[in-house]
Amino acid sequence: MNKEEKDIISIESDKAAGGAAHPHDAVQKKYRWKINDDHSPPQVYNWTLYLSVFVFGILGCARGYDDGCIAGNVTQTSFKETFGLANKNLSSGALANLKSNITSMVQLGAIGGTIIAVYTVDKFGRIRALQGVCVLWIVAAIIQITSHDVGQLYAGRFLEGLAIGQTTTIGPNYLSEVAPKAIRGLCGCIFAGAVYFGIMLGYFANYGTAIHIESGRNQWVYPTMVKIILAGLIFVGSFVFCIESPRWFMRVGNPERAAENLSKLRHLPVDHPYILGEISDINEQIETEKREVEGTSIWAMVKEIVTVPSVRFRFFGLAVTSQLLGQWSGANAITIYSPQLFALAGVQGQIPTLKMTAILGVVKFISAYLSAFFLIDFLGRRRSLYCGITLQMICILYFALYLTIVPQAEDTGAVLTPSQKAAGKAAMAAIFLSGTGWTFGFNAIQYLIGSEIFPLKVRSVAQSLTMLIHFVNIYANSKALPSMLLAMDNYGAFYFFVGVMLIGLFWAYFFVPEISGRSLESMEEIFSLPWYLIGRKGAELCPDYSEVSKMQYTEDGSGNAHGGDIIYDDHHSKASAEYVEDLMEENHPNK
Repeated sequence: MNKEEKDIISIESDKAAGGAAHPHDAVQKKYRWKINDDHSPPQVYNWTLYLSVFVFGILGCARGYDDGCIAGNVTQTSFKETFGLANKNLSSGALANLKSNITSMVQLGAIGGTIIAVYTVDKFGRIRALQGVCVLWIVAAIIQITSHDVGQLYAGRFLEGLAIGQTTTIGPNYLSEVAPKAIRGLCGCIFAGAVYFGIMLGYFANYGTAIHIESGRNQWVYPTMVKIILAGLIFVGSFVFCIESPRWFMRVGNPERAAENLSKLRHLPVDHPYILGEISDINEQIETEKREVEGTSIWAMVKEIVTVPSVRFRFFGLAVTSQLLGQWSGANAITIYSPQLFALAGVQGQIPTLKMTAILGVVKFISAYLSAFFLIDFLGRRRSLYCGITLQMICILYFALYLTIVPQAEDTGAVLTPSQKAAGKAAMAAIFLSGTGWTFGFNAIQYLIGSEIFPLKVRSVAQSLTMLIHFVNIYANSKALPSMLLAMDNYGAFYFFVGVMLIGLFWAYFFVPEISGRSLESMEEIFSLPWYLIGRKGAELCPDYSEVSKMQYTEDGSGNAHGGDIIYDDHHSKASAEYVEDLMEENHPNK
């Protein structure tokens, strides 16, 4: 693409107001396979940051591993015999209810975990909260592997849910707070992708035991024991590699530690203009919030979410709606019940269905990280969401049509014509591709959006409440799907999912703004617009004028700050210099 072909977007509203052109008002849109961050010195991309991001990102595998593990466990002969799933005296409805209780108990516990996270994440900090979760996760796994009756299994899975529910607040919050804005989407998707890394591990663990262990408790105990290993590695990694969030230190009134930790994460001196600019943006937002809203109790934060129009729109119009539409698009139901769904497509036998399920895990894992590294920060949030929903909807529609036309495929010993067999293979491919669409569509947004759009004052509470909605919907979905398949002749449930995704496309167009590449502190302007402009025009009408965005890194030493490597343009200053001065005075009281 040559220079003349670049898409130049000019912000006319600023010119109409009489303001002079700002160098960042014209945004050159050019797709790149590599992040082009001309606002930041290259030092901000370093191994200290990457290792911290890795530890908190891989935390996403907690939920994913359980989904993949339990999906295979419930097909293992020894598991069925131990916990009553092989009881021939139970009706099909009673068996479906027992299976859904076992699989969904973690989601039920996770609802409580998200409520606990409202307190722990802000009280103890991101790192201490993560370490507590790892300990609880290990205890829960031990309870499960020693279970001989379904009651103890329920208890262990419920405790695991308490841990997993907290991870979805801890991980995304930390990642959004420490990541440079140019790769914030990528870092957030490390967590979302780790969900599918966990699913893949769970699928293969069950597939491996099905092949090599013909019978006995170890068929399901060994896969469950992997949870202890994962939790232990993350626990140790949090001590060795992680730096506490500077934004959390600023929020609890410790600016010195905030500046020190930000300096470590960015590999820049504490007095570097980039560090001062980022600290100034954080401090300005905190001071503004202190002036506007009194009270710091959890109830005051919840009240702000409900009563402040711009925050209310973000919570109900974006965060909650993304969870409702995402979870009822059918993706998690496919993850948990994939062996049964492959059976509907004509795959027969325990080992073949577990093999197909393991392949599904690989597909989702690869597509999740392809999305993280090559889509979410390059195409942007909106385009990735459009593409993901569209692909997922087409694939689920095909699967629904296949179940409608070839309902006998699930019958043992069914004789299918060559065309029906070919259609069955395409139906399996549709399941795989629907997972691909999900990973860079709804899945990326459901974790990213809540950690990016809320003010720092209510971010942890809002993200916890969002994840509460997340697990309520997963629980309802996992409980409902077996009954939906029975009541709606299998295919009806998938037509329902298609309808949800169609609504999702309209929602994405009108409500979801493009926020990739923006600083967290620049979100307020977008959500001050009328609701009908936020999604369609928000990014254009409200450019990012945070302190960091005013900086431009230059390699030739022609800048006007910090040895000539930084250009600073204060044309659109928000009078934020006072916050830098306040911070410097607070750090150096003798000056």
